[in-house]
Amino acid sequence: MRITAITPLVLGTQWRNLVYVKVETDEGLTGWGESRPINKVETLVGYLHDVADRFVIGSDPFEIEKLVRRLTIEDYGRPGEVAMTGLAVLEMACWDIMGKALGQPIYRLLGGAVRDNIKAYANGWYTVERTPEEFHAAALRALAKGYRALKFDPFGAGYYEMERAEKLKSVGLVEAVRDAVGPDVEILIEMHGRFNPVTAVEMTRLLAPYEPGWVEEPVPPANIPALKKVADAVAPLGVPVATGERIHTLHEYREVMELHACDIIQADISHFGGILNTRKLAAWADTYYMLIAPHNVGGPVSTAAALHFAACTPNFKIQEHFNDFDEPWVLGSAPGLPAVVDGYFALPEGPGLGVTVDEDVIAAHPVQQIHFNLYKQDWHKRQALMEPKAS
Repeated sequence: MRITAITPLVLGTQWRNLVYVKVETDEGLTGWGESRPINKVETLVGYLHDVADRFVIGSDPFEIEKLVRRLTIEDYGRPGEVAMTGLAVLEMACWDIMGKALGQPIYRLLGGAVRDNIKAYANGWYTVERTPEEFHAAALRALAKGYRALKFDPFGAGYYEMERAEKLKSVGLVEAVRDAVGPDVEILIEMHGRFNPVTAVEMTRLLAPYEPGWVEEPVPPANIPALKKVADAVAPLGVPVATGERIHTLHEYREVMELHACDIIQADISHFGGILNTRKLAAWADTYYMLIAPHNVGGPVSTAAALHFAACTPNFKIQEHFNDFDEPWVLGSAPGLPAVVDGYFALPEGPGLGVTVDEDVIAAHPVQQIHFNLYKQDWHKRQALMEPKAS
């Protein structure tokens, strides 16, 4: 079997563009990959066109390690966010083809399931005014959709430090969510790499009474000793530290592991070279007794890939999901993804990824000119982030 064509397609929404890639073969099987590139849609599409003839067309979709070598070593330059995203969407599609060829779901090709269902948490549910009343009501709506864990960033446009009034406002939002969901629902605090270490520690101490399940990316991702400083300071509070969505290669994780700089790693499968590379990372993390909770701001195809990973990975913790809080055509673009019921996804079914991409839905919702800016006021509303590019 040989790959004969790869075709990128872009699905647009109010606040994100999803790049799907169709990989076709000479035996009539088609596989799909997908990722949400952050403000780099044209760059990713260009990269896919750039590597298609040189490395992908004519290759065997079963030979994933050879594809990885071609796109990371034989291209010589250091792979980063764009290259690892391009590799990821191609790698997902190859697994989809393999599963279809063998009549098996992907997780069975990776050792089989180690759990009967997959714990989920909601994100993207708090597109409301930044007030305790609105966050309280939004949290109740998320619970009504079947979630038993919610993640959110209460910090507005904060960066490095915040005025005291903003600190207290952020704490009030977390208090309101905890009041809404009660003691048995997990709340996960997203910091988006906003803070310097002292502010990250201060905010964690202020939020500790509300028992967050973790604080995520408390400092920017480039300085691992700074992350370690935060992790050591908040450990006595019993609050785990999670990080990793902006780390794109195995080698970049070395210092995180050696310093024990976090408790939970959050590689994004769709930006980390795909399912197999993330499995390697999870096995490595397991030797440090770290859990893995893959970051996932993608659509149904990349979510399906994450569920297959979750099904067969022993130290998996919980899976992020946005698509129940987005436009309905996102889930409609690839039916087949299990729904969240009582806080859990069922194991994915069907051969390959288990979803069927509808190209007509993608064509009906073309790319949008969006700049997603986490340091803009009211960024969390997401629909307010439509910023056309300068002509």
